[in-house]
Amino acid sequence: MANRKVLVLIGSLRKESLTRKYAHAVAELAPASLEFEFLELGDLPLYNQDLDDGGAPPASWTTLRSKIKAADAVLIVTPEHNRSIPAALKNAIDIASRPAGQSVWNGKPAGVVSQSPGAIGGFAANHHVRQTLVGVNVAVMPSPDPYIGSSATYLDEQGKVVNERTRETLGKFGAAFAKWIEANAAQA
Repeated sequence: MANRKVLVLIGSLRKESLTRKYAHAVAELAPASLEFEFLELGDLPLYNQDLDDGGAPPASWTTLRSKIKAADAVLIVTPEHNRSIPAALKNAIDIASRPAGQSVWNGKPAGVVSQSPGAIGGFAANHHVRQTLVGVNVAVMPSPDPYIGSSATYLDEQGKVVNERTRETLGKFGAAFAKWIEANAAQA
């Protein structure tokens, strides 16, 4: 298996978010053939087509688009906000799908992981992300699709996943994701 570049988009903007900790855990437990790059979403202005139409998109939009285009795959790790996708994440998906006809998402392999301190593990956010990605022609890995409920209880004081079952789940996700990327890399 060739080394593959994976761009990681984290749905939470908080520096010490549970979501960020789980994103790093996925990267740590994934096969060495996957190289992870984390891209911050907090500096992305809200999408406004006028900026693209005027030929002067913000530099952060250009960076997002170029990084997604250059990546072999995208990993999205997200919390749930009001039973849906966090605004910063939805904005990033929208920015990368524009201008019309120039989406950098087309055919890109992706995986989605969600977490929540609540019991259902961000189930609604996970599925809304998937639905949105399918709409921009992303090859979203159907399973495994981890929903990590009660997520705060599986981390130690340093933010490392200490629950063995959760580590195993994330490790299996990473291995399956590597295979998914290989199977879908030609489409991107």
